[in-house]
Amino acid sequence: MRVGSFVLAAQFPGQGQGEALHRAVRSVEVAEEAGLDTVWLAEHHFVPYGTCPSAVTLAALLLGRTQRIRVGTAVSVLPTVHPVALGEQAALLHVTSGGRFSLGVGRGGPWVDLEVFGAGLAAYEQGFPESLDLLMNWLREPSVAGTGERFAFREVPVVPRPSEALSDAPGPEVVVACTSPASVRLAAERGLPMLLGMHVGDEEKAEMVTLWRQLARAAGRPAEEIQGAAHVSAGVCQIADKRADAVEALVKAMPGWLKQGLDAHVTVDDRERRMRDPLAYTELLCGLHPVGTPRLCADRLAATSERTGISRFALLVEGSGDLAATEENVRRLGAEVLPHLG
Repeated sequence: MRVGSFVLAAQFPGQGQGEALHRAVRSVEVAEEAGLDTVWLAEHHFVPYGTCPSAVTLAALLLGRTQRIRVGTAVSVLPTVHPVALGEQAALLHVTSGGRFSLGVGRGGPWVDLEVFGAGLAAYEQGFPESLDLLMNWLREPSVAGTGERFAFREVPVVPRPSEALSDAPGPEVVVACTSPASVRLAAERGLPMLLGMHVGDEEKAEMVTLWRQLARAAGRPAEEIQGAAHVSAGVCQIADKRADAVEALVKAMPGWLKQGLDAHVTVDDRERRMRDPLAYTELLCGLHPVGTPRLCADRLAATSERTGISRFALLVEGSGDLAATEENVRRLGAEVLPHLG
C-alpha cells in the first residue's frame, strides 16, 4: 500500500493566499520526512478553494526541495492548456527528477477558466480525448504531429525525450481523474490508471475499478497492464487520540473553506449549479475516510483497499486549516498509521 497526501493549498477564511501556499509547501517537506510515498498537488484558478494555479509549476519547486518522495499533479486541467506544452513540462520534470514525477490530468469543470484561457466550452465538452491522446503521443514518441480538429501542426521532435531519464520508467506516469463512466472508458481504453475523488465511497470506487477492468479487457489491453494498474483513491485524513476530536477539527474548519471556495466558482456559460451543503459534505467526508485514531485510520485505509482493489491513496491532510496542526497530522500519519499498514 502506498499512502500519500493530497495538497490543495486551500485558503481558509481569514487567511491570505501566501499563507495557504506556505502551508502547502511545508506540508510536502514534512511528508517526505514522515515517509509518505507521494504528494499530489491540486490546481485551481481564480478561487480560494485552492490557491495553486499551476500544479506542474509547484511540482517543479517541490521536486527541487525533496530527495525521495514522488510528486504528482491532481490534476493538471487539460482543456485549459496546450497538451504539447504540458507534455514538455512533464518530460522535463521526469528527466530532471530521475523519474519522481507523476502527471495527473483531468477535464476540470465548465468554469470561467475556459473563457480566460481562450479554450472555449467545446474544449471541455468534446475536446478532452483529443488533448489526452496528443499528450500521450508526446510522452511516448520521438516526434509528433497534430492531426486533430483542435490541434493541427507539422511533425516536430520531442525535446527532451522522456526516455532520456535515469529511470526504469520510459516516461512519467499518467493518471486520469475519473468521475463518470465516460471518463472511466477513456482511461481504460488507453490503459491509464484512474484517480477517484474523495466525494465517493468504497462501493462506488469498487464499481468504477470493475468497470475500468471490463473496458480495458474489451479494448484489448494486456492482462498484466490491467492487473497492475495502480489506481489512486483520494480522501481526507485527520488523526487524533479520539475520533470525536478528529471530527471536531474538520467540522470547525472545513465548512467555512468549502463555502467560500465553492461559492467562488463561476460557470463559463452561466449554467445553474447545485452546491453541496458545506457542513453535510464535511460530515460525509468524515464518515467515508480515515478520520479518527491512528488504529481507526489504518483500518479504514486497509478496508478501502480490500473493498476496491486500490492500493494508492492521496489524503487531504490540511483540513484543519492550521499550519502546525497540518504538520502534526502528517507526522502522525507517517509514524502512527503507516506502520499498521505494513
